[in-house]
Amino acid sequence: MDNILTVQSLSKSFFKGDGRIDVLKNINLTVKKKEAICITGGSGVGKSTFLHVIGTLDRPSKGDVFYYNKNLNLATDLELSDFRSQKMGFIFQFHYLLGEFNALENIMIAGQIGKKSFKESKERAEYLTELVGIADRRKHFPSELSGGEQQRVAIARALVNEPEIILADEPTGNLDAKNTIHILDIFFELKARFGITFISASHDSVFAKAFPKRLHMQDGVFS
Repeated sequence: MDNILTVQSLSKSFFKGDGRIDVLKNINLTVKKKEAICITGGSGVGKSTFLHVIGTLDRPSKGDVFYYNKNLNLATDLELSDFRSQKMGFIFQFHYLLGEFNALENIMIAGQIGKKSFKESKERAEYLTELVGIADRRKHFPSELSGGEQQRVAIARALVNEPEIILADEPTGNLDAKNTIHILDIFFELKARFGITFISASHDSVFAKAFPKRLHMQDGVFS
């Protein structure tokens, strides 16, 4: 099985005043195509920072991130923007839906940013709302949707550009146990359907236990 992501000697530090905070410390990791991984650990251990760096939303202080054999650290910001829009989908704890657009439009906008035509974006968005079970809510605005429904919109938005990799940061952090199970069911059904590589970070033990591979992060390293 191909290695879709390879992390080598990855470190990330932030500077505050005269001090330095080392958040990630010399991490090495290989992620195989179609693998499903959940990164566990308490708040502040570096889970979100790790996802941001491997998702090219931030650059490492040291080390490299490879997509297959391509070193993403050598890419320009514009190249990384194109890479993210075409190869990666992001799901966060907070949905970041645009309040002035309905559910379908929120999904479509991401498709058009990913260079799909209006027609392609609409057809893909309609298809995905069927898959995640909100076809009857696609004309509703975020304020008219429950937390679980908003997260389903966010999942569909992450999938609209047919990414190879989904990165999810505490995707069920604001959901109750029932909705957490529903979201897990959707994740693994979509993963099986589309062959997605899925990397999530969560402190939710119910969510994490559903993953075949779990990595525990503590103090900026995998323990």
